[in-house]
Amino acid sequence: MLWVKAFHIIFMVTWFAGLFYLPRLFVYHAMSDDSPSIERFKVMERKLFYGIMTPGAILTIVFGFWLWLGFGISGGWLHPKLLLVVLLIAYHLYCGKLLSNFRQDRNQHGHIFYRWFNEIPVVLLIAIVIFVVVKP
Repeated sequence: MLWVKAFHIIFMVTWFAGLFYLPRLFVYHAMSDDSPSIERFKVMERKLFYGIMTPGAILTIVFGFWLWLGFGISGGWLHPKLLLVVLLIAYHLYCGKLLSNFRQDRNQHGHIFYRWFNEIPVVLLIAIVIFVVVKP
């Protein structure tokens, strides 16, 4: 079980690294007005989303299910934690939608929106860690 838990944590950290960085790239992308910068951000965003974030998300979820179903992890804290994970998945998917909008030059938000949007995974991470560690 410890190996499964270790890999769950490793891939969760990988996923969150992307969740913290991609919206920051969106901030800079939204502020850009020259073609070379815009194209550079498109490449960086695509590689981060598909090369790091999405594999990290999938493997986090796989190892999380393995812990939950394979080792019988349970408790009253688990249901709110799983709800927060569902919100995190929705956030991830919305990042993919925003990525698509940037790729098609259809961004509809300014850099201030993305600065606030960037704070959502911070709040979710704090809440998830509290549920897992403190088990209120």
